[in-house]
This record gives sequence, C-alpha cells and structure tokens, in this order.
Amino acid sequence: MTRVLIVDDQPMVRAGIGMLLAAEEDMSVVAEAGSGHEALELARVHHPEVVLMDVRMPGLDGVAATRELVRESATHPDALTRVLIMTTFDDEDVVLNALQAGASGYLLKHASPTEIADAIRRVAAGDTWLDATAATRLVQKLRTRAADHRNPAELLTPREQEVLRLVAAGLSNREILERLVLSEATVKTHVARILFKTGARDRAAAVAMAYRSGFVDPHDPVP
Repeated sequence: MTRVLIVDDQPMVRAGIGMLLAAEEDMSVVAEAGSGHEALELARVHHPEVVLMDVRMPGLDGVAATRELVRESATHPDALTRVLIMTTFDDEDVVLNALQAGASGYLLKHASPTEIADAIRRVAAGDTWLDATAATRLVQKLRTRAADHRNPAELLTPREQEVLRLVAAGLSNREILERLVLSEATVKTHVARILFKTGARDRAAAVAMAYRSGFVDPHDPVP
C-alpha cells in the first residue's frame, strides 16, 4: 500500500484528488496539507512514500518544501519520501526548479485519474515521471542549462555528486548501492535525476561531461 500525502492550498483540489486515489486499492491518503510548512509537519508524522506537491502556495512554496522534504528524507534511506510536483502551470522553469530541489516527477493537475495513479506508482518505485506535454521542451531547457553550467557541482545535490563520481569510476548500480548502502530504486532515482539535471542523454554522456568539466579527474582513485 503506497502512502500518499496531498499538498495544495485549495481544499477542493485536495478533496478531488483524495476521491480519485480512494478508488485505487494499492494507495492510501494518509494526510492532506494546505501549505508547505504543514506538509513538512505532516510528513514527519506520517512518513508518506509519495507527496503530491502543489507548486504555487503562499509562504513556503512547493519547490522550497520539496527541497526540505528531500533533505530530511535522505537521513532515512530505508523510508524515503519522494515528491511528485503537481501544477496547473506548463512552465519549464518551475519544473526544473522542482527537479533541482529533488522532486521525482512533474504532473499537471488536469491529468487523468489513470495518469495520476500511474505517476504515483512509478515515483514510489523509484522511477521519474514527467508529463508528456512538457517533456520535449523540458529536455531542451535542461540541455541549455547544462551548457550554461558545465560543472555538475553547480547542478547536483551532494549525494547526486557522490553517485556521479561512482558512475564515472565505472561502478554499476549494484556496486553503487552496496558502496553507499542504498536501495536499488534509490540509486536509479539518483541516476535519473543526474541525467535530467545535466541534460545528458545517458550515463556515458553524463560521465563525459563530468570529465570535461573537471568535476572528475581520470587520475582520482575510486571514491
């Protein structure tokens, strides 16, 4: 059973999403929050596997709340909370900021019930979900950003930098999870975020960029 926390400053939106998820036998809405601050408090109590997070909220917005949730979740590797951003705005910059903050995906609020449920399942399993209508422009935006910020240290979280160094050293996902004591799904999530944030097409392209930028030195020992 996937535990879900719904975060939106509009009660009707929360109620509507809650009704949709109530029809899914493998999901349970453990709480609803109307603000970023409330989301953080409820996540600490209920430890949801997936947080459906609105972006545009007064006070602590969805991107800032996502950043804090991901930071706190990293201290509990066996009970990770993943964030799926939901917004009515088809805005690549918002999506990129959310991914940069550590979100595992992006979904428009007008998505169908099937899409919402599928996105939650994918994110809970450690995958990344991107709304298809925004994917093409998002990838182009990511590549543009990567061109402006060649050093991965400016794009990635400390844990993602650690994973990239191990990937560059030739370690497989299995070897990385053993080295960092992480689950396979968590390693896959980190690799996916590295590719998204750097705009790299695949692992090889990400490694090549890491060497070109000087982020990784070929003479460095394996971390």
